[in-house]
Amino acid sequence: MKLQDTDLKLLRIFETIVQCGGFAAAQPILNIGASSISEYMAQLETRLGIRLCERGRGGFRLTDDGIQLHEAAQRLLGAVDTFQMEAGALRNQLQGALHFGMVEAILTDQHSPLPVAIRHFGRAAPDVRLQVQIETPGDMERHVLDGRLHLAVGPFPTQIAGLNYTPLYREEQGLYCAATHPLSEHAHERIPIGALSQYRLAARAYLGTQELKLLRMSHASALVDNVEGRAMLILSGNYIGFLPPHYARPWVDSGLLLRVDPEHYVTHLEFSIIMRKGVQPARVVQSFYEHLLEAAAELGGHRARTRRKAAT
Repeated sequence: MKLQDTDLKLLRIFETIVQCGGFAAAQPILNIGASSISEYMAQLETRLGIRLCERGRGGFRLTDDGIQLHEAAQRLLGAVDTFQMEAGALRNQLQGALHFGMVEAILTDQHSPLPVAIRHFGRAAPDVRLQVQIETPGDMERHVLDGRLHLAVGPFPTQIAGLNYTPLYREEQGLYCAATHPLSEHAHERIPIGALSQYRLAARAYLGTQELKLLRMSHASALVDNVEGRAMLILSGNYIGFLPPHYARPWVDSGLLLRVDPEHYVTHLEFSIIMRKGVQPARVVQSFYEHLLEAAAELGGHRARTRRKAAT
């Protein structure tokens, strides 16, 4: 199949439908009616000679061919966006679509440089469309490698070949239990590590055995890679687990969660920027990368000044 401009248009419509989860949800985003969306999808399926999705009373579902096309289209459209950014840079213009990945539940972290970096970058490059994907660390690594993402920020405990990792900032992690958990009666006491092995742990799969080693446990009872899912398990009263204090604060303030022996059970996640190794980033990508580092340095300097004032 020889690609034409109309094919790129059809693929972008297809990608919007997939991201929205169906034709109806895509209508306000595409600003076209259901009949037009159906017609465009029929054109794309005719061009490719395959069935891409099932739609009807059973809801929207990609076929196996549709799933493969979705993955290929993400790579292709990402490459097109990169080309547009590089072409704009030749005219000394910052424009195009920058695909950026990040983990969820970091908005309330005052140590995160992302809001400041996005604010400054948006003012410096108002014509750039920032497309943010919320993904797990493993997915972000794969998608930076295959070109679906230009860069990403998250905790990456193990580094893989093909990516550059630039340290950005740290996020504190504390051990928590629910007010209904048996451990809650002793949460503010010194708790020996061996005493925790009797409780069920909700751990993060991408950290491997890191949390198990810290607590000297042999296994985790649940593996959850997103913060909200882990918080839900802990709030159930059946599990203990690590959460960022900034995220847990509302439940702590309301008395639903308690932090367990914070002096001894504290750890940190190291957040890094990842980019593909051996590839010269487009000027737009490089600019956003630099804004991230500048924002982290700015916040780090502010925290240091705050600590000095508190010491005096």
